[in-house]
Amino acid sequence: MGFMFRRNALKTLAALGCVAALAACSKPQASFQGTDVTGLEYAQNFHLTDHNGSERSLKDFAGKVVVIFFGYTQCPDVCPTSMQEMAQVKAALGADGERLQGLFITVDPERDTPEVLKAYMANFDPGFLALRGTPEQLEAVAKEFKVFFRKVDGQTPTSYTMDHSAGSYVYDTQGQLRVYERYGAGPQALEADVKTLLAEAK
Repeated sequence: MGFMFRRNALKTLAALGCVAALAACSKPQASFQGTDVTGLEYAQNFHLTDHNGSERSLKDFAGKVVVIFFGYTQCPDVCPTSMQEMAQVKAALGADGERLQGLFITVDPERDTPEVLKAYMANFDPGFLALRGTPEQLEAVAKEFKVFFRKVDGQTPTSYTMDHSAGSYVYDTQGQLRVYERYGAGPQALEADVKTLLAEAK
């Protein structure tokens, strides 16, 4: 009886040792301020042209945390606020700010020409890029990212506004979608989540 007890106890200790070893080797799950969307199969990629005329996709920014926001340059408040917060986060990161890539995808390519987009990005950070595409490309990207947008007529043909989804998509340094930041969460939440993703890459 005593022999069987000791043998079973040794087996239990050995099993616990294996579990402990596996736990020590596995990475703890990241905790985010925004909505954790790790593993969801949408917003996987895009193929658009930046304001400098270069074709871009997510793979171009490997090694950086990427934050994508959809908007338009004549947006009165939501878009400039979101882009300004992104610039604040980059500045707050210090030297690590170079590892953050801000991307602005316009939902108004009719008015947002490359020249307009380039000037708009200069208001926030010279390293941020604005992206645009044909109406067909934009429709495909909006479907991939589950983004809503629609034109709202104004008093003149060129004074229309755009209703659109307000939120940012955050990718890790491997190009995987990890976090969705809701509009209004503030720069502190985005900064914390970017720091978490940068720390994962070290």
